[in-house]
Formats: sequence, C-alpha cells, structure tokens
Amino acid sequence: MKFCSLILASCSVILLASCHNQPNSSAATDTLSTANPFYGESGLPYQTAEFDKIKDSDFKPALEEGMKQKLSEIQQIADNPDSPTFDNTLTAMEKSGQLLQRTQLVFNLLTGANTNPTLQKLREYEAPRLAANSDSIYLNSKLFQRLETLYDRRGQLNLDAESKRLLEYEFLEFVLAGAKLSDQGKDQLKKLNEEDASLGAQFTNRLLAANKAGALVISDKSDLNGLSQQTLDAAAEDAKADSLPGKWVIALQNTTQQPDLQFLSNRETRRKLFEASWNRTEKKDSNDTRALIARLAQIRAQKAKLLGFESYAAWQLQDQMAKTPEAVNTFLNKLVAPATAKARAEAADIQKLIDRQQGGFQLQPWDWEFYSEQVRKAKYDLDENQEKPYFELNAVLQKGVFYAAGQLYGLSFKERKDIPVYQQDVHVYEVFDKDSLPIALFYCDYFKRDNKSGGAWMDNLVVQSKLIGTKPVVYNVCNFTKPASGQPALISFTDVTTMFHEFGHALHGIFASQQYPTLSGTNTARDFVEFPSQFNEHWASDPKVFNHYALHYQTGLPMPRALVEKIKKSATFNQGYDLTELLAAADLDMQWHSLGADAPLQNPDSFEIMALDRTHLNLPQVPSRYRSSYFSHIWSGGYAAGYYAYLWTEMLDDDAFSWFSSHGGLTRANGQRFRDMILSRGNTEDLDTMYRNFRGQDPDIRPMLEHRGLKTE
Repeated sequence: MKFCSLILASCSVILLASCHNQPNSSAATDTLSTANPFYGESGLPYQTAEFDKIKDSDFKPALEEGMKQKLSEIQQIADNPDSPTFDNTLTAMEKSGQLLQRTQLVFNLLTGANTNPTLQKLREYEAPRLAANSDSIYLNSKLFQRLETLYDRRGQLNLDAESKRLLEYEFLEFVLAGAKLSDQGKDQLKKLNEEDASLGAQFTNRLLAANKAGALVISDKSDLNGLSQQTLDAAAEDAKADSLPGKWVIALQNTTQQPDLQFLSNRETRRKLFEASWNRTEKKDSNDTRALIARLAQIRAQKAKLLGFESYAAWQLQDQMAKTPEAVNTFLNKLVAPATAKARAEAADIQKLIDRQQGGFQLQPWDWEFYSEQVRKAKYDLDENQEKPYFELNAVLQKGVFYAAGQLYGLSFKERKDIPVYQQDVHVYEVFDKDSLPIALFYCDYFKRDNKSGGAWMDNLVVQSKLIGTKPVVYNVCNFTKPASGQPALISFTDVTTMFHEFGHALHGIFASQQYPTLSGTNTARDFVEFPSQFNEHWASDPKVFNHYALHYQTGLPMPRALVEKIKKSATFNQGYDLTELLAAADLDMQWHSLGADAPLQNPDSFEIMALDRTHLNLPQVPSRYRSSYFSHIWSGGYAAGYYAYLWTEMLDDDAFSWFSSHGGLTRANGQRFRDMILSRGNTEDLDTMYRNFRGQDPDIRPMLEHRGLKTE
C-alpha cells in the first residue's frame, strides 16, 4: 500500500558498486532527443503517459537531463539577485523540474508494477544519483537563505492559507533534510543518503528475485488437496510459464502468511509453503537481504545523529501527526494487551480443535490459517469458497467500488480503451464529477505477475496542480491471482476490501484541488495518508453497496441472506491474530529505527526475537506480518518509522465512520462533507486540525477496538 506505494525518489535503493556500474548505453541514447516521449508534455488526454511510445532506453536520458534541468532551475532561483518573494522563490520552485517529474512518475510505476532486468539495473544506477540530486537542492545554502528569509517574515507577507502552509511546510522539510548543517556535515549527509538510496534499491531487486525463486513447486497434485480447481488451474498455468509442465507453482505474496495456507489439508505442504515465505530472503544466497537491512538501520541512525536527533524515528516523526516515538509507542502499547489476549484465546480454540481431531501436535504458524478457517466454519457455518462466486472482480469494481463512489460523491466512470496501457491486463477509466465534467483518469492493474512487486498500492502518473495546470491521473496496483484462461476472476472478501482500500487512496488523489503540487492530494503525512483508504473499506460491507455487487457470477442472483448474515457475524473473527501480526510489524519497524548511532551492526534474526520479546509481542503461533528481511515497506517503500501509520489511521477511520453511522451513513450529503473537509484538502492545513474540523473532536481509539471486537476499558 504509497500508501501502499513505491516511490523511487523517497524509497530508495542499491549497492554502492552500482554507483559506478553504468547501464550499457551508447552516447546517443544518453542524450535526450526531441523524439524521446518524455521530452515534452504528453499529447494524450490529461497528459498521461504515452505507453505505446515509451521504451526502456528512453528513461536514462530523460532522468539524466531531468536532473540537470531541475538543478539548473533551482540554481537560478538561488542566484536571483532580487530580494526573495514568495513568487520568485516558492512558486518558482513549484514550477521547476517538470521533465524529471513526468519521467520519474512513469519510471516508478514500471519498476514497481512491470519491471525487467534493464529497468532494475537502471534503478540501481539512478537511485543514488537521484538522492544526490535531491540533496543538491535541500542542502543549497543560498536557496535555504531565501526560504529562511521568507519564513522569518511570514507574518508580514499577506499570504493565503495554502501559500502560508507551503512556506511553513517547505521550511521544515529543508531543516529536516539538513539545510542548517555545516558544509562538513552536509558532505557527510550526502554520502549517507546516497548509500541509503543504493542499498534500498538493491533490497527491492533482491526481494523481487527472492519472491520469484521462493515460489513453492509441487510435483504431486495430491499435495495440494483442499485448493479450489480455479487455484489449481492458475498454479498449473504459472508452472507452464516457468517451463515446468505437469507441475504446480504456488507464488509467494509479500506477507508472511500465504492465502493458500487456509485450504491446504496436507500439513507438510503447509509447512513447506510457510517456510518458503519465512526464509525467502535468508538463504545465504544472492537474494539474502540481512546484511543490507543491518547496514540500512545503521546508516539511518547515523543520519539522525548528524541532524541532531536521538534516532531515525525521532527525526522521521517531526512532520507526522504523532510527532514523537513516545507518542507512537504509547499508542501501540494500548493495543498490545487486548490484541494478544484475544490471540491467545483464539490459539486455545484452535488447539482444542486439533486435539479433538487427534492431530497429535502443537499449533504452529503454518497451521493457524487452516484450522482457524475450520473454527470459523464451525462457529459461523461459513466457508470462504461459498463467498467467492459472489465476488467476481469486475462486478466488485463496477457495481461495488465505483457504485459507492457514485452514491457518496456523485462520480461516474467510463472505460477508455483508446488510451495506451503498459500491460494487457491494465484498464483505464475516465472519472466524471457530479456535474458530468471529466476530472481524472484512473488505471487499475489487479493481477499478480513475477515482474511486479508484492502488495497493493496507489500512486500518480500525473499530479494535480492548479499552478501547473494538471488534472490527476492515478492508478491502483494489486496482486490478485489471475484466473486460468476463460475462467472468471473470483476473489475473497479480503481482496474485495483491498480494492476498496486502494480506491480510497485513488479518491484522495482524484479529488485533489490544490494550487501547489507539493501539497496536492496524497502528499500528506504517512500517519494520515492511510486514513482515506482505510475509511473507504467500510463501504465494502455497507448493506446497500454490498447487495449491489455481491452477485453470483453465473446466475446474477444476490448472495443469500443467510450467507450475508454469516459474513457479518464473523467480521470480528481472528481479530486477535490479525492485530497482533500488524502490531509485531509496526513494533519491529519502530525498534529498528529507534537504534542509536553508536549501536553496533545488528544481527536481524536475533534483533527480531529480542525486539518482540521486549514488547510482549513474540507469540510463537503469531509471526509478524513481515519479517525484517522482507519488510519492503520500511527498507524501500518510504514507511521507515511509519508502519504504525496503518494502525494510527485505523483509529482515525473507525472514529470518522462512527460519525457517518450517527449521521445517516451512505448519503450524498455526508460524502460531500467528507470530500470537502478531507479528500479535497491535500496537505493544505495542519492535519490534526483538519481531522478535528471534520470530526468535531480528537480521534477516539474506542471505535477501533469495538470494530475489531476487542474489549475496551
């Protein structure tokens, strides 16, 4: 999830050796020509990417020239002999770097969703150069002097609210980036930033390779007993694609637990699949990431000390809602006791079932999904395979996701088959506002591929800005299993929720209405940006929306009322497990990024155990949602010291939804209010203030605990 996103400029990166190993290219391809599709603005609607013209070889010259142009434009601002004004400094900064931005946004998409060895190698090469380019801006003394002059005089400038916010935001970002360091300190910081970027890019590429190499290959079909025919057919097609005819390949998703574990009746196959996931990046081979992450944690601690902070987390949280590591840890600690208590109770229920069946073994992580599904069936007479025929992907999108957006915000959608895409499974929709005027483009890319990073995310291909004159172009990427040819794409309710989640991010981008690109749409704090997406999940189970899309893919009949009631009753099932695995991941992130600069290089395996023991989250049957060695959110996804944001914003979204519930629920009036006060505001005001203005009070954690079925004090 950029929110679920992969942004090269902020998420960095690869081996230092990469800095010196330039991708093979001729001198001609290193020069940006007028034929390069990034040379000027796209001629397509909304200035969207011309995927039918873009070649891999177009990126390097466009990125290189883009960085040169950006620095030249910034230096002109810094060298301006006129006294600094908002227009000749901040407005000029906002207009700079158009070539770099349009190239990078497409590059970020392809290297995350449809990469190849050429792009991977180029990413490794460019990551530290992009980091250095950013440093050249943030550490430009003359530029910062102009900015500081304006900041000191901000009370006299008569700025509108958004312009004042931009000035204050940029000043803080420059300070946090090291603008006040000595020249020697800046040189040290540049080296650390480049290494961070390089190692992060290498982490991304190693993890992608590890995911592919770690897929479980099965030769005997009986080892897969319990899987649906649709899943078996898809696994057989994946095997054929890997030149393994007659076998079955179970690909790994990015999380520790794997979806098929709940269906596999062969315990040995479950163990193998779990261990393939658990050990994917710890095989002492070329895909092992442990040395990378140990050094990344050390680099970040050293950067924080250089910038005057006790830890990377303390530095990173300065511009977030939480503000301090202490606030984050206090928040997380409130959840540990109720989550782990319920997880232990759930484990006891599962163990009783195993014992009744005379299993003769103690519950292990690879057993949890399989037996908890049996407990769910016994408690609620509910089988996930009963649900899936009612969740056909296209129906969920059209009659669920889009329908809810229409009911709340008056939006409508029309597929645009005349706009080129980067892969055949991608679809493009034009978005129309309540007055039928076009406002955005939306791309969706839902199926898993070997050359796609794991997880799900949203990002922009074009950022909205009134100053630049651009409307938003946004996309959602997921990793659902692609059905065999001719079969429907039937997904789980968890996948349905993911679609609503990512579209919540898309709405945040679609409704952007900012003057300045820096403050536009989803360019908010990490512990706010997940709020609109998690809030949008609630509409997946709203009766009016659910009944509109939960239709049998063959008969078109709605889901039987008895089955709907079972799903509702089971909503809080397994929440102890779900919350504990999330807490473990958030806690690991905070502890990695709370290390001091003097701490020795850590052993990731022993660090994990000690960290989770320290906070009472080391439950043997409940592994962390991500092990440190494949935790891409924090090492290359921009969520360092920020994974807690998913839980923090869950508090916001459940509290906000409680307001909706007490004010009539799914209505156009409520949707318009949420759009006006949250979704269209971007980062144009203090986010705590923005939330309080909508909610009328500070966020309350109780709706979150109640929504998860946990006890509240």
